[in-house]
Amino acid sequence: MKIYFAGSIRAGRDDVELYQKIIEQIRKYGEVLTEHVGDYSLSVAGQKQLSDTYIHDRDLAWLLSADLVVAEVTNPSLGVGYEIGTAMQRQIPVIALYRDHEGRQLSAMIAGCTGVQVIHYEETDMEHAYAELDLLMQDFARKGAQR
Repeated sequence: MKIYFAGSIRAGRDDVELYQKIIEQIRKYGEVLTEHVGDYSLSVAGQKQLSDTYIHDRDLAWLLSADLVVAEVTNPSLGVGYEIGTAMQRQIPVIALYRDHEGRQLSAMIAGCTGVQVIHYEETDMEHAYAELDLLMQDFARKGAQR
């Protein structure tokens, strides 16, 4: 299975450690096409040596080849929203993880989208989030194997 992981790059790298852990979790289920999102050396400037057009075209090709998108959506990101919207348009299933915290809410465009399975979690209970993610990944893997 090909998995596209989406997480904030230019909108902030505060959650890079979390991205790396999520990538480790989902790697058990297939090839993660975008492991670089969890790379600690990647800054908010992104991959500066590459043009924006190159990054867009490369990432879009990866996205369109994916069987599933897993996105961490706590830190609002235009790019992640674009990726989720594109996945929905192409009928690629999406699992979104959102860390609940006071004073902020998940966008209704994600929370209200029936094609996105949202995992709400608390920062203090990551094991619950990973367990829920594993259940969804196992379910998707089973359904994919039955096709």
